[in-house]
Amino acid sequence: MPAPVAVPVPVPPGDHATGLGRLNAAPRAAAEAALLECCGSRRWAQRMAAHRPFPDLGALLAASDEAGYDLCPTDIAEALAGECAPCLRHDAPRAAHLALRAAHAAYESRFGHVFVISLDAFRPSQQVDQVLAGIRTRLAHDPDEERAVTAEEMRRLARGRIIELVTDAGRDDGPF
Repeated sequence: MPAPVAVPVPVPPGDHATGLGRLNAAPRAAAEAALLECCGSRRWAQRMAAHRPFPDLGALLAASDEAGYDLCPTDIAEALAGECAPCLRHDAPRAAHLALRAAHAAYESRFGHVFVISLDAFRPSQQVDQVLAGIRTRLAHDPDEERAVTAEEMRRLARGRIIELVTDAGRDDGPF
């Protein structure tokens, strides 16, 4: 027996109770500002806001990917300028903080921008190891290869942030 296929449920045009509904209904400037928090490229945020309304989360994520693939190096540099390097909790051992700081410095020296990585698939206890392993691996990349990997990580980060945006938008302190 084949596995059931998940069919997305469209958001009715008048349903503003959901995060996606609120994103769709937000004034363009507010939507762009919220989307800019997902990816720091103005061109990406403007494109995403212009393509509303999105019928469901799948369509929103597909549009995010498409807009991400169309970013030029200048757009990616703009997005990277607003990123923070993955860090540790304050109570982590000092040696871990020093190792991570040194790894970030080596990466930034080689590639000229902050190291980005999506950690959505990892438990918090695994994240530091993933960052350090990612930096070690990616330091061996040539600049063109690293540009492609960085762009893919930016798309993954944007997807995760979009999911947070539309699931948190219903809160009182949400973006809309």
